[in-house]
Amino acid sequence: MNFSVPRVDDALVAALQHKIDRKTKPLGALGLLEKLALQVGRIQNTLSPQLGEAQMLVFAADHGAAKAGVSPFPQDVTWQMVENYLAGGAAINVFARQNKIRLHVIDAGVAHEFGPRDNLIDAKISPTGTRNYLEEPAMSAAERDAALAKGIEIAQRVADSGARVFAFGEMGIGNTAASALITSQLTRTPLIDCIGRGAGLDDRGLEHKRALLQRAAARAALPADADALTVLAEFGGFEIAMIAGAMIGAAQRGGLLLIDGFIVTAALLVAVRLAPEVRDYCVFCHHSAEPGAQAQLKSLAAEPLIDLGLRLGEGTGAALAWPLVQSAAAFLNEMASFESAGVSDKEPRG
Repeated sequence: MNFSVPRVDDALVAALQHKIDRKTKPLGALGLLEKLALQVGRIQNTLSPQLGEAQMLVFAADHGAAKAGVSPFPQDVTWQMVENYLAGGAAINVFARQNKIRLHVIDAGVAHEFGPRDNLIDAKISPTGTRNYLEEPAMSAAERDAALAKGIEIAQRVADSGARVFAFGEMGIGNTAASALITSQLTRTPLIDCIGRGAGLDDRGLEHKRALLQRAAARAALPADADALTVLAEFGGFEIAMIAGAMIGAAQRGGLLLIDGFIVTAALLVAVRLAPEVRDYCVFCHHSAEPGAQAQLKSLAAEPLIDLGLRLGEGTGAALAWPLVQSAAAFLNEMASFESAGVSDKEPRG
């Protein structure tokens, strides 16, 4: 597979910063929006970036460890929520409609047969999802590589249709547990600090989840410097692997990547290990309420746009942050400069 991603060109950084600074406002007055405008211009290598319609890719798959109790919900909820996405009734459907985001639902390995369906991309790696990582690696190297390759292919196909902005969401009962294991290993953070309540565990359920994940980590016994491909095969889900591939594929086409919460950022940790240049294409949309999110953001030197206490997944944080990204491009393109508006700048001080 080709994981090579082009470096973001810095040729226009000075010109972009000058354009931002000459808008009719005090220097830095738009805060993170100014950094975001600079980033969007750098990625597109233009002083007048055009975003177009954002594309939301929601990947779904089942996890073999789910039946061991790492989630309070039964595994069937994965396929039932996919049906909810297809029917337009989930939170991500609501926010995507509200913000005019095109939604793609991808079956990466759900333990259910949907048959041909409108708005569903069949990319199933296994009809039963991953294996139970408490007992063996979640996926084989061949399955992992197939999921990564399929993610690259899907993102590039969407990009070739004209898309410039990609958001990522996921669904898979048990995938916060898998993400905690991946996050702990790739950020070298104690596992206990990466494990949260996921889809709503009570105190007893949280303790059970912690015990199970400690068992999984002991079973794998990975060295601290284990590579991302090994970590992904041991603990990942097909949706996590496919998202990592899709991030690489979208970045290869020069896309702007809207990064959602804990699970999507776990996939990004993998993607960045495989293709470090991916990091510069990312907009971090929100600060997940999962405790492991702090380790992820620190590892990636990331500054999220919003913090609403979200822990839903599905890409909802990315959908909610999308208007802020649009605002950053809009002020860069449409806001008057001091010169064009005939507005006096502050007096220079010697």
